[in-house]
Amino acid sequence: MSSPFFMKKKEKPKFAIKGKNTAVVKRKADGDSGGKSKLRAKKPNSKHNEEISSDSETESPVVPRKRQSNEEVDYEETPQEKKLRLAKLYLEQLKEEEEDKAEEDSFETDLIAGRLQEDVLEQKGKLQRLIAKDLMPPDASEIRVLRGHKLPITCLVISSDDKFIFSAAKDCSIIKWDVVAGKKLHTIPGGRKGTEDRHVGHTAHILCMAISSDGKYLATGDVNKLIMIWEAETCKHLYKFTGHKGPVSGLSFRKGTHDLYSASHDRSIKVWNVDENAYVETLFGHQDAITGLDSLSRECCVTAGGRDRSVRVWKIAEESQLVFHGHEGSIDCIQLINEEHMITGADDGSVSLWSVNKKKPLCTVKQAHGRHGDAGLEQPHWVASVAALQNSDTVASGSHNSQVQVWKCGQNYRGLQPLFSVPVSGFINSLKFSSSGQFLVAGVGQEHRLGRWWRLKEAKNGIYVIPLKRKSPNPEEAKMTE
Repeated sequence: MSSPFFMKKKEKPKFAIKGKNTAVVKRKADGDSGGKSKLRAKKPNSKHNEEISSDSETESPVVPRKRQSNEEVDYEETPQEKKLRLAKLYLEQLKEEEEDKAEEDSFETDLIAGRLQEDVLEQKGKLQRLIAKDLMPPDASEIRVLRGHKLPITCLVISSDDKFIFSAAKDCSIIKWDVVAGKKLHTIPGGRKGTEDRHVGHTAHILCMAISSDGKYLATGDVNKLIMIWEAETCKHLYKFTGHKGPVSGLSFRKGTHDLYSASHDRSIKVWNVDENAYVETLFGHQDAITGLDSLSRECCVTAGGRDRSVRVWKIAEESQLVFHGHEGSIDCIQLINEEHMITGADDGSVSLWSVNKKKPLCTVKQAHGRHGDAGLEQPHWVASVAALQNSDTVASGSHNSQVQVWKCGQNYRGLQPLFSVPVSGFINSLKFSSSGQFLVAGVGQEHRLGRWWRLKEAKNGIYVIPLKRKSPNPEEAKMTE
């Protein structure tokens, strides 16, 4: 009886390989008999039994060791080992997520700190982004010309989001332009002299304009001593301010507010509250007609005094002023670069950079736009307009020599270096940089905005949109100047 038993033992591997008879062979090998054994043999194809036979620890001796060694490692992993492996993977994943989060938090912290530092430097007037080194002159084909005014353009402004241009001219009209499309969105026509009572708009040459930093209000001033307030979005007329005794030559909204500063040939500065439709106060000091005015976020403004050859900083709250001298001719235009530095242009052909802490210019370029006239009688081209890209080292000037000159400011604004010039035919009566620094806009006419003593017949009235191309995609670098 022992001999057949051992013979069956040898044949087990052969039957074990056949999946269907494995349960029957196991029953015979263990010596089972009776109904229970038959019940097991009746369900050899059951999926439940197949799973038990492949995973059961009691049946593992039936499978040869050689076959087990050839199976995948994953099938030999015990539940305890699997738990340990998954726990390690989970810990590694958590560690990577924490490291990524720490890097993001650090980046955000640095970004916020950088912005706060820039805000502080901007308030102090010590922020100078180095942009000029990456600027390239545009191709002539890239310059767009917007035409719509019948007479010379005298002034223009750009909305803070760079989407719209507002322009005004000697034809007393105001036009709102779409920058991208280059099309007129709205025109406020000018009226004839003597129709002031029934015409909604200007009936005399418009000399200046300003737009609030939030784009809500547009202000315009004319030769008839009037200031008009418009809703910038719809060009609807809102208010009319009177009080100046001479042509209104300069307008500026205090940044972040609806406080309006106005300057006039009557030598006064007036302060208005546009929200309240109210006059606030008047400041005096200049000895001649004021030709230009500008302001930023501080409660002060700067003015150019024309033939009194002075630049003044007005501290509105203190009702005091600082007086600066340096030009040899009439100072015709002025623009703030930041809270503590400004640029001016004069009819002696010079361009100067100033600090509010110095009584004399930090630097002056004479004959900035060259000379004209017969030999021995040459005269410098007077500077009719200046512009500054705020908180940067880039400024521009315009004259009647058919050139817009772009300049690079030196370190601490102690020098001016010419970058390139852009050909524009006519009197460049107004210049403005877009807030993003992506383009420069020039308002051009056949005549100077203040007179008709010289006419350039070959020039055409128009608005030139000049793209400012850059060598690198991220050219701006902030630097503190002292």
